[in-house]
Amino acid sequence: MSEEKSFEATITELEKIIKELESGQVPLEKAVEYYEKGVKLKQTCENILNNARMKISKVETLENGELKITE
Repeated sequence: MSEEKSFEATITELEKIIKELESGQVPLEKAVEYYEKGVKLKQTCENILNNARMKISKVETLENGELKITE
């Protein structure tokens, strides 16, 4: 069973790839590999954020200040 990376770890890895690509010192083949991996990491981050948004949207504050969690 593979363990999912945290949002922060995924962003850190994506930032490293961006830094390498921006350096201009990466051979073309490696740049393409980095780009492909970067796209996958970006999608992973978007999925993590979307899941967090869905969890947050399930929690509503009622007028009396109580929390209501919807399933």
